[in-house]
Amino acid sequence: MPAITNSLFLYSSMKDYYYFLGISHDASEEDIKKAYRKLSLKYHPDKNQNDDFFADRFREIQEAYETLSDKSRRYAYDQNLESHQKSFRYTVPPSIKTFSANKIHAKKGEEIIITWQTQNADVVKVLPFGLEKPYGERIFKITEFKEGKFQILLHATNSLLHKTAVQGITITEVFESNTEKFKDKAEELFKSQPRTVANPYGQPKVMRIIVAVILLVLAIYFLVSSFIN
Repeated sequence: MPAITNSLFLYSSMKDYYYFLGISHDASEEDIKKAYRKLSLKYHPDKNQNDDFFADRFREIQEAYETLSDKSRRYAYDQNLESHQKSFRYTVPPSIKTFSANKIHAKKGEEIIITWQTQNADVVKVLPFGLEKPYGERIFKITEFKEGKFQILLHATNSLLHKTAVQGITITEVFESNTEKFKDKAEELFKSQPRTVANPYGQPKVMRIIVAVILLVLAIYFLVSSFIN
């Protein structure tokens, strides 16, 4: 686990529930409800294939809503937040110690691992994914590139100072050669397939193609024979 300064640990331990819901500190009860409904639908695990990232964000959104929607809990939270902000040494601007990827050239569907570590930041975002911890790791696959590139941005914000440090990583798409494409297609033909009603033995595609060709040849043969006779 990366080393963390005491001040960073102290500050990051106080979560900004208003930021999680994307609302201001003077938001009304209706504003809180609207924000919660919108974000809970967006990050619900059932809609995101139970991805751990979305599950974590969903839990944070729920936690924020449960606190801010209750008047007494919200009042206590606001008091603690104000006291916490006053005690924090917030004169140091946020910074990004490390932000890296295991590769900067990749094909579609290839696994990418990014890691990061920030300092003096209470709000950390990794775009296009969303809110993250001050340090961590994320594994994902790129399904689409834009003009051959996929950009990842790390935002480290100190909300007390209203300052943000930003760093980016650009992953460049690697296009398959014709040889690689032919090899992949050939491997796909000979690879066993999932068992289904139509393919109970999970036969490779090439076997099914051969059977289909044989049946077609036999059908033509019998058809021609019937005309001759």
